[in-house]
Amino acid sequence: MRQGFLSRNPSVLVFLLILALFTLGVTLLSHAYGSAFLSTSFIKTLGKTLCLCLVALAMDLVWGYAGILSLGHMAFFALGGYMIGMWLMYARTEEIVVQALANAPLPATPQEISNGVASQIFGVVGGAELPAVWTFAHSLPLQLALVVLVPGLLALAFGWLAFRSRVTGVYLSILTQAMTLALALHLFQNDSGLRGNNGLSGLQNIPGLGGVSQDRLSVWFFWASAAALALGYLLAAWLVSGKFGSVLRAIRDDEQRVRFLGYSVEGYKLFIFTFTAVVAAVAGALYYPQAGIINPAELAPIASIYLAVWVAIGGRGRLYGAVIGAAFVSLLSTWFTGGRAPDVNLGFATIQWVDWWQILLGLAFVLVTLLAPQGIGGLFDWAAGLRHPARRGAPLGPAEGALQEREATE
Repeated sequence: MRQGFLSRNPSVLVFLLILALFTLGVTLLSHAYGSAFLSTSFIKTLGKTLCLCLVALAMDLVWGYAGILSLGHMAFFALGGYMIGMWLMYARTEEIVVQALANAPLPATPQEISNGVASQIFGVVGGAELPAVWTFAHSLPLQLALVVLVPGLLALAFGWLAFRSRVTGVYLSILTQAMTLALALHLFQNDSGLRGNNGLSGLQNIPGLGGVSQDRLSVWFFWASAAALALGYLLAAWLVSGKFGSVLRAIRDDEQRVRFLGYSVEGYKLFIFTFTAVVAAVAGALYYPQAGIINPAELAPIASIYLAVWVAIGGRGRLYGAVIGAAFVSLLSTWFTGGRAPDVNLGFATIQWVDWWQILLGLAFVLVTLLAPQGIGGLFDWAAGLRHPARRGAPLGPAEGALQEREATE
């Protein structure tokens, strides 16, 4: 009798149960629905952390399973934030303009309202008209579609050009980083249509929900982030548990052999690259309304490098490892950089963690790479008694003398 997906992957149920209990616990400790033990700002931090876990999950799929070290996935994350941020800023500004023109002798025309919105948004960069990229900013459904389409099409075009040319390894990583840098430099310009270095602000003010307190909004976004992470984890586990996941891992381990077996390596890589770009964009669309602001600095290549560090620390090639790594580093970073960590006085010098945190993170990455390549997730494997086959230099496969059958029974 064939087992179902969840029965074959009990770790997925464990993850979903832990996430559900965590969500319930945070809700009961919130100001809006519980004992007010957790502050609204901390609940926003937790919601943003769940979004970072989701983009780390996407990074683990493309790097840990497919072997594509992308240093540009935070660009897709930021693009998702920009797409939803355009609607948030436009609709909120429109509400303000309509209220300001309500007392005018004559009712305001749609053109007057549009001009008022444009001058309010782009006056800071010397503009008075809405750029073409804001054509659909008035429509929430269209902007939600762009959250998926813009990063997805960019990833599709980039991936098609790169993979059909069979660019791999460090060269592909450099290309993804170059794409991210080029996009960031473009958005820094005032004529990019997205307010240049000023970015989009006031995103925490949700149009039509002016009467809802930030206490409730923070919990609502936390719920949405938890639901997105649960759905993303379930979908990712389903993808890697079947034949598709086996082919991805085979491409990671020996791309040429998979190609010689007749599989469309470029097609698999293009699909997973585009799919994870869309997942990253969805995570960004949930993250930035909680952050309240987005600017081109969010697309800096260093952000994508941090993302790779999170996945490596958590355990590359383990979905739960990516989530653990992102949550661990994100919350620890918030603690160190938020001034909560006490300074360490060494007598001859004082360690201020706000300045030393990045050095500590880099050191942790080096140590994990050298001493614990399986990351934090490897500790869970060790506790559960899971281990990789001990090949001891011998082949593992269908060839004569392979240890496949013997090691499967050990």
